[in-house]
Amino acid sequence: MADRKPPLAVEELRALVATGEIDTVVLAFPDMQGRLQGKRFAAPFFLDEVLEHGTEGCNYLLAVDVDLNTVDGYAMSSWDRGYGDFAMRPDLTTLRRVPWNEGTAMLVADLAWNDGSPVVAAPRQILRHQLERLAAHGWTAHVGTELEFIVFKDTYEQAWDANYRDLTPVNQYNVDYSVLGTGRVEPLLRRIRNEMAAAGLTVESAKGECNPGQHEIAFKYDEALVTCDQHAVYKTGAKEIAAQEGVSLTFMAKYNEREGNSCHIHLSLQDGTGRNVMAGDGPGGMSPVMRHFLAGQLAALRDFSLLYAPNINSYKRFQPGSFAPTAVAWGYDNRTCSLRVVGHGRSMRFENRLPGGDVNPHLAVAGLIAAGLHGIEQQLELPDACEGNAYTGDYAHVPTTLREAAELWETSPIAKAAFGDEVVAHYRNMARVELDAFDAAVTDWELRRSFERM
Repeated sequence: MADRKPPLAVEELRALVATGEIDTVVLAFPDMQGRLQGKRFAAPFFLDEVLEHGTEGCNYLLAVDVDLNTVDGYAMSSWDRGYGDFAMRPDLTTLRRVPWNEGTAMLVADLAWNDGSPVVAAPRQILRHQLERLAAHGWTAHVGTELEFIVFKDTYEQAWDANYRDLTPVNQYNVDYSVLGTGRVEPLLRRIRNEMAAAGLTVESAKGECNPGQHEIAFKYDEALVTCDQHAVYKTGAKEIAAQEGVSLTFMAKYNEREGNSCHIHLSLQDGTGRNVMAGDGPGGMSPVMRHFLAGQLAALRDFSLLYAPNINSYKRFQPGSFAPTAVAWGYDNRTCSLRVVGHGRSMRFENRLPGGDVNPHLAVAGLIAAGLHGIEQQLELPDACEGNAYTGDYAHVPTTLREAAELWETSPIAKAAFGDEVVAHYRNMARVELDAFDAAVTDWELRRSFERM
């Protein structure tokens, strides 16, 4: 990563600022939900001050709920601790132009305390720690994320005013792989593809999906941290572009009772020579490394579900026959399993099908690596592949609620060994905050069933 050429070099930024082509620089970091939080700087000030010294941000940004309300239970930040600052340090390898915002560049920050120590519960730092553990074995992780979203003809403001009910999707029926269906919304998809490419992402394709108005834009895999940073940039940018086009889109895991928005994550390992160490002469073309790594995924899948499905709504996806998994099982190119092995030789990899569009990629990929290292270090044996319908097989079930996932995470020796007590406690509290908020809410479902008839 240190020698990686950024999409935009600092020298290029200086030249663009000097000519007035760039006048704004965004410095942001992924929060617990994977959203970008930060500041917009006047470009000359960024170059003169922030580039070298960084900036500050209130440390409550990693200790609030989804609505940015202060909540209790976090060790790092509270009223008792005074809600101070942490340092935001620019990662120059992430510097890029933001074509959908005129005159703007962006880069991602790492978070540190004032004494220089890292903020260990920050998602980017959690992933960095797992990547360091992986590097001790001589390996790097290469990752691809596949984000689905649903597009509506309504603006975000109209959707808000309508309480997100009775919105009009851009397609009225299933357009999975339909060229006609994607053509209906191609101006938006084309703009997202082209402007993401101009921001330094490598676009592969766009395709329709099953739910009315549902689409997916895929990007080429890259080193794990690069992919996760780009995922956050893309997710923010797609929403901003949609708003500029007078429409809205959602990545929420389960918008309605039809197919949810998934975010399948593919992962492979390379050694220092660029060789895929998951490929080998074993069954299915897998190496012993991959078999242990995959066995680790199975062993930690339930414990780490909080990292893959972090919200109340996430668990609505896990329904039989929905292409979202329910079984703790793996198979060769088997989409009924939680873990799907695909590719051969250089492309050998596995796909984790649990995450939805609401996932924080930094946390999820950290979970995949930690699970795999558990399998490597414990030399876990891989059970037989599922060759049929995993929905009806005799397998352990993925957690069905956030409450179940949070309890598994909190008591998991695998999680504590991989991430440490501070990280485990921090994200257990995040789940508690969401559960408390949901338990106190009166839903439309309750009103419809109870207002008159009870």
